[in-house]
This record gives sequence, C-alpha cells and structure tokens, in this order.
Amino acid sequence: MLYNAEMNTDLIVRGIQKDLNKLSTPKGKLGFQRFFKEEVKCYGLKSSEVGKINKKYWQQISEESKDSIFKLCEKLFSSDYSEEAFIASSFSFKLVNKFEKADFKIFERWVDNYINNWAKCDGFCTVSVGFFLKKYPDYIKELKSWAKSKNIWVKRASVVSLIPLARRGENLKDVFELSKTLLLDPSDMVQKGYGWLLKEASRKHQKEVFNFVLENKKIMPRTSLRYAIELIPRELKIKAMRKD
Repeated sequence: MLYNAEMNTDLIVRGIQKDLNKLSTPKGKLGFQRFFKEEVKCYGLKSSEVGKINKKYWQQISEESKDSIFKLCEKLFSSDYSEEAFIASSFSFKLVNKFEKADFKIFERWVDNYINNWAKCDGFCTVSVGFFLKKYPDYIKELKSWAKSKNIWVKRASVVSLIPLARRGENLKDVFELSKTLLLDPSDMVQKGYGWLLKEASRKHQKEVFNFVLENKKIMPRTSLRYAIELIPRELKIKAMRKD
C-alpha cells in the first residue's frame, strides 16, 4: 500500500464537496467552461471562493501525515472536478518541505491519470512537480520521457514542470532539449506549453532564447513563437516574426 490512512479522508472530501456545491451556480459553470475548448467538470466557483475553502480544510488537516494528505489529494483529483484538483494541488504543495524522492512516482501517476486540461496541468506541475525538481534535479531526466508520451497533457506537463527552474535561469540546456523534442507537436496546448517555458527562460537568457527561436522559426508553430518572444524587446520580436 502507498498510504497509511490516519484520518477519515472520505469525510474530509465530502465536506469539501459540500462547501463547493453550496456556492455552485449554472452561470458560474458556464463562465468557467468558456476558458476551455474541451468540456470540463467544474462547480464554476471564483478562485477566491475556492481559496477560502482550501484554507478552511488545510487548517483541519495540516498536522496529519504526508501519506494521509496525499491519499486525500488523490481522492480529490479522482473526482475530475477542476476546483477539487486545485485544492489537491495546493495541499500537495504545502508539503514541499517533506517531499522525498519516492514521491515522484506518486506525482507521475497523478499526471498520467488525472490531468486532463491546461488548468489542472499548470496548477499542479508548475508548483508541486516544479518544486520537487528544484529539490531533486536528478529527476529532470524523467521529463524527457514525458515529452514523448502520446498524452498531450503529459507532454505539456513535461515542459511546464520546468518553469520554476527556467524562471531562475537554470537548466537552459534542458529547456532547449524539451522544446526541440516538442517543436512540431500538433497540439496547441503543447505548443503553448513549451512557448511559455521559453518565455520564462528568456528572463535570464534573452540572447540564447532569441537565437533558439531564430534557428527554428521556419518550422516552429507561430503559437509557440509568439509565446517564446513575449518578453523580448520589440525590435527583436519583429525580426523573429518576419518571414524571411
């Protein structure tokens, strides 16, 4: 078994779901859905509303063991509701100081099984997975296999998970390797993912990212290119966007 249950996770989950349902409205659900191309399960709550519920229940469980909280996170992820995934991602990140190498397999399973839209992917991977990689950089090599997955969300996860490090100017070689692997991926969600990664890397390595874009601009999708050069000076953007 992966977990040693110490708390009544079903009771906590039911409480979270009850509180989310109280604030759910048809109008809110419609408003939430417009941010996605695919249909998503949601309560339609504002982030501030979810944040209050998140805080309420964290106060109840914060002293529980990491294994018990991870079990709770998995139950929340498995519901498929976006707001519950947000809470699960937040709970897992609050344990960052307790992350161990063995946790990577748990995170990988969550990505494989429960991540099915950009919000879940970015909310979990740029935080929990990203900060796990800061703590255990040897696991960055695992992102290379994620990038070769047939699942578009696993592929997006491979690049957005590296964003916390790229933002600090670290792992530029890995940024370029992953971007090169996914350069011609047909999914716009993957294209936006590695474009965003390049943009974050450009904060500290503007010249290198600009040169990477120039070297690949003839084949790089315009979606990725626009994301990658977002922080680059206007005169360089014009050069990157020009079709030579």
